[in-house]
Amino acid sequence: MWRLLARVNQNLTLAIPVMMLAGFAVGVLFEVQGMRSMIIPLTFLMVYPMMVNLKIKKVFQGGDFKAQWLTQALNFGVVPFLGYGIAMLAFPDRPYMALGLVLASLVPTSGMTISWTGFARGNLEAAVKMTVIGLTLGSLATPFYVQWLLGAQIAVDMGAIMVNIALIVFLPMAAGFATQQFLVRRYGQQVFQQELSKKFPPLSTLGVLGIVFIAMALKARAIAAEPVTLLLILLPLLGFYFVNFLLSTLVGKWFLPRADAIALLYGSVMRNLSIALAIAMTAFGPAGSDAALVIAAAYIIQVQSAAWFVRLTDRVFGPVPEGQGQMAAAVQK
Repeated sequence: MWRLLARVNQNLTLAIPVMMLAGFAVGVLFEVQGMRSMIIPLTFLMVYPMMVNLKIKKVFQGGDFKAQWLTQALNFGVVPFLGYGIAMLAFPDRPYMALGLVLASLVPTSGMTISWTGFARGNLEAAVKMTVIGLTLGSLATPFYVQWLLGAQIAVDMGAIMVNIALIVFLPMAAGFATQQFLVRRYGQQVFQQELSKKFPPLSTLGVLGIVFIAMALKARAIAAEPVTLLLILLPLLGFYFVNFLLSTLVGKWFLPRADAIALLYGSVMRNLSIALAIAMTAFGPAGSDAALVIAAAYIIQVQSAAWFVRLTDRVFGPVPEGQGQMAAAVQK
């Protein structure tokens, strides 16, 4: 079973469209409102496993202040407004679809930030810190950004959003850290790192696929009545990721050495779509399914674009300096 889950985790670009199609078929054929009761348990399944591998202690290590500062400046000073601007152009009369793009732009980094940085032979230590800092700041800032940017278009219950973020981010974060410490004490750091830690990301993927399935099922009949909706969602997402990749690449090349520039790229372009999806489905009631549909589509573009950019890394940032490749490989092991 673990091998099957791991393969699914490695093929999200295929698994997510399959689940979207399955959700669409089920939603068209059957009454699916009862599926809403599964949102909370699937949300916990989605978020908790990725928190177990979060290396919170790395935040307190120095050495890459410039890369961290530039990354968070992009994450909170540029990307949310890029997402908001594109959302207003693409969804002027669909505020909850606009919310989906705004939520995706507000919560930076994911576990894949570290993975893609490693694949491209960037600064893994910096990527780990970016992931922890970005997730924490993004979760705290999201209610205020949503109220500021979309408060005039949608009903924003600040208290409800904060409670939901506490339940779907900080509670699983605390539980994940406690689980990590228990497993390290019980089995040792080496066994945890090389064996146990690898079992958690596939579990998170199950939660993601379940939420994507439900989000699509809940909107299936509306999409069937207006099939152009999916095209209207994909085009602004393509624009959002294209501009984000371009901007992060230029900032990295201008201001940072190669390894730090790669970490900045994946620390600012990769969005924590799992958290965004959880917030959309738990904090905004039935209307949140519109936002969730946009976020589900973003998974396809984010994973595919990140994979393609890894292939272009040496052309964009130059070849790996002699000796750095072996160091990166050793760190990944």
